[in-house]
Amino acid sequence: MRMENGVFVGGGGPDYGDKQYLRLDYANRHGLIAGATGTGKTVTLQILAEGFSARGVPVVMADVKGDLSGLAKPGDAGFKLHEAFAERAATIGFDDYRYEGFPVTFWDLFGKQGHPVRTTVAEMGPLLIARLLELTEAQEGILNIAFRVADEEGLPLLDLKDLQAMLVWLGENRKDVSLRYGNISVASVGAIQRRLLVLENQGAADFFGEPALDLADLMRIAPGGRGQVNILAADRLMASPRLYATFLLWLLSELFEDLPELGDPDKPRLVFFFDEAHLLFDDAPKALVDKVEQVARLIRSKGVGVYFITQSPDDIPQDILGQLGNRVQHALRAFTARDRKALRMAAETYRGNPAFDTEDAIREVGVGEAVTSFLERKGIPGMVERTLIRPPSSQLGPITPAEREDVIRASDLGARYSAPIDRESAFERLAGRAQKAARAAEEAERTEHDLDMAMREYKTGRRFTGTRVPRSGAQQDKQAGFGEILTGHVMKELKGSTGRRIVRGILGGLFKNR
Repeated sequence: MRMENGVFVGGGGPDYGDKQYLRLDYANRHGLIAGATGTGKTVTLQILAEGFSARGVPVVMADVKGDLSGLAKPGDAGFKLHEAFAERAATIGFDDYRYEGFPVTFWDLFGKQGHPVRTTVAEMGPLLIARLLELTEAQEGILNIAFRVADEEGLPLLDLKDLQAMLVWLGENRKDVSLRYGNISVASVGAIQRRLLVLENQGAADFFGEPALDLADLMRIAPGGRGQVNILAADRLMASPRLYATFLLWLLSELFEDLPELGDPDKPRLVFFFDEAHLLFDDAPKALVDKVEQVARLIRSKGVGVYFITQSPDDIPQDILGQLGNRVQHALRAFTARDRKALRMAAETYRGNPAFDTEDAIREVGVGEAVTSFLERKGIPGMVERTLIRPPSSQLGPITPAEREDVIRASDLGARYSAPIDRESAFERLAGRAQKAARAAEEAERTEHDLDMAMREYKTGRRFTGTRVPRSGAQQDKQAGFGEILTGHVMKELKGSTGRRIVRGILGGLFKNR
């Protein structure tokens, strides 16, 4: 069942409204999938991914429960829900319902259940890293200074050891840097380093580095014209919810920054599903929420649709919720006063239908049913409808680990992302400068020793046997007199304050950009 320019979602039946389609030309106006646990949000996410892929729209989604890998494999007529699916398809008029798999690419920040996903510290930026590390305002300020100085000094921040080395340098040179950028506390630098160590112990070190993810690899069209379905393994990632939310926000920000303006396309160039969306906004500073709002408001002109999946609409800030024009609302429970308030507020965001009470419908819909509203012509919200969600064509539930490995091996992206690259960056350059300065200091100390020995030779008349190249007796006699007297004066200077300034000057150039 296909609308000319839409994704079939469901509907039909004697007690339900018309068939519901998500129009592709308004799919970049963003959306919301909400509902209590166990009401069918995952299946709705699956059938929307199928619909977009079938119409040539690539999809990015996180697999929080590990269930979405079934998109890579057709459903099975021997499945226990086969008869229920066939009955549902007949009820809603899904005449061309059939089982089929979709082109899937698996990704994993930890590189275990998919191609490794990496980005550089510099690309992530200080704002998101501060959010990831849960830094205080003062600590975030120091992190900003580290990024600024690294940029000025030509020190690329690619991985965690680059950032750690940069913070060490900042602590050692805090007096000079503080004069220009403000106070730098050793305690704050140490606190940031401890947070980075925790992050490293959580396995996130592999996320920072190269080769960095190329956004074009998320927007591919498979042979046959179907959009690639990119599934991020997030079951392990959910143990670090701040990392999960920060990564997806970074990905959204990168799309916003890199993609050119597209205006109002006939269909999106990419659809981005943000599951467990409440993690993005929990305890988020206002600056971060403002950034998400800005991205959500403007990224639609880049041809990207963003769909938030969460338990309750009130998990989403009102300014962002108001921008989500396409909505699928599964059942909400109303056991407490707060639940009832959330239910009432959710109902008020829909365009009413005289055939039923929206608040009652949201409370009463069963598993696999929803209250839906999709944008119509000229972007007007459609009247709310009770909808039977169509059955998935791909496998419901996960594929086996062996089947996942087969999909990963068959992908041509493995050769590009499997092996990490560790090119010269801040860590190596700072280490190189330190070694160069150490050699210079050693040479200065050797020179001072040689001059000291020459002075002793001059005073005692004994031959110098230090590190200098030995001269013949005639050469030494020839250079005696004025030269030795001059050497004596130089030696006095090196032993005095001038000499100490010279040595400090050499050591002070330890981290200067040369």
